[in-house]
Amino acid sequence: MKKYLIVIIIFFSIFFIYNSLNKKEIKKEKIYKVNKIEEKQAIFISYIELQKYVGNKDSKTSKENIDKIINNLDRSNFNMIILQVRSFADAIYKSKYYPYSKGILNNSGNVPDYDILKYFIDKSHKKNIEVHAWVNPYRIRNDNDTEKIDKDSITYKWLNTNNVSISDKGIFFNPASSEVQKLIVNGIEELVDNYEIDGIHFDDYFYPSDDIDIENYNEYIKSNNISKEDYHLQMVNNLVKEVYKVTKKNKILFGISPEGNINNNYTKNYADVKNWASSSEYVDYLMPQIYYGFNNEAQPFYNVINTWNDLVKKSNVHIMPALALYKSGEKDKYAKSGENEWIENDNILMRQILISRNITSYEGFAIFRYDSMFSEDITSKTVLNEIKNIKSITKEKNL
Repeated sequence: MKKYLIVIIIFFSIFFIYNSLNKKEIKKEKIYKVNKIEEKQAIFISYIELQKYVGNKDSKTSKENIDKIINNLDRSNFNMIILQVRSFADAIYKSKYYPYSKGILNNSGNVPDYDILKYFIDKSHKKNIEVHAWVNPYRIRNDNDTEKIDKDSITYKWLNTNNVSISDKGIFFNPASSEVQKLIVNGIEELVDNYEIDGIHFDDYFYPSDDIDIENYNEYIKSNNISKEDYHLQMVNNLVKEVYKVTKKNKILFGISPEGNINNNYTKNYADVKNWASSSEYVDYLMPQIYYGFNNEAQPFYNVINTWNDLVKKSNVHIMPALALYKSGEKDKYAKSGENEWIENDNILMRQILISRNITSYEGFAIFRYDSMFSEDITSKTVLNEIKNIKSITKEKNL
């Protein structure tokens, strides 16, 4: 009897230990909440929409508005949201690195009593919609008014240091600062540790100015032979590579949405898109902002999408063009002889999506932005027809 009792005790002890260890492993594992998606059909939700539908609202109203946004996307077969969680060195969630975004304070001027980002994620995942956290890494303000910067923020503490630059263009972090790079990476780690997001997304890089990092550059060239332009590219590459490591460690995606004009990425923004597209160390996808029509004299869509596709040398990097619904029904003043294309046609984006599906690196498309497609203020027949045509070719989500 004693032997029998001992065997039972040992059995249950082993079972308990195994079960406990197994639970710990499951807890550590990053759980991908959304079922596998063959074609990503994405839409940008910017801080402008968040201020409109969430800011200055009571919790009940803001939640109802978020529900409506997600239901609209679900009915139109969208399966990916690019949600702007940090636009001006702030956050739409409680962060130990960035102050709370003032644009989404409630109607009492206080932080909402619910977690907006978590609510977006939970509601989206129930509809099998991915949520990619959209971050602008360098921008602090579009103007140079330092009085509007949160006095308790790291940004305010860095105002008179080499970490922050103030100019007529606005206030920006210095991309060459190791402290700035650490802050940005820490902020990404905080996001992926605390939220079940499906990806991190950076927008196009507006490198603040050619001389924002002049002190860093002058010090660097004392022992390195490199042009200022290549130095800018290297500084951005350093950050991108570190963020990519964080996302791979957490088994989520990382994508960047650079300017559609490839040359401008090198001469203005210092985004090394050729390197990112041909390497397995930087991004999972590139979402070039190909905001051009077919008749644009300088950058016709067909040529541009194929040029981006030709940049891809690694099978793990995909192209998902970002498309300009906001141009529908409007004159495109930079298109020269094609300036009336968006007025005269109401199927441009539909055709762009169909053409993009034929490139070898294709993974999906994105529409910029939510209000361009779902605002209740849309009355233009051209825009409404454009939207109808887009919906006619979107694919149903895999459930």
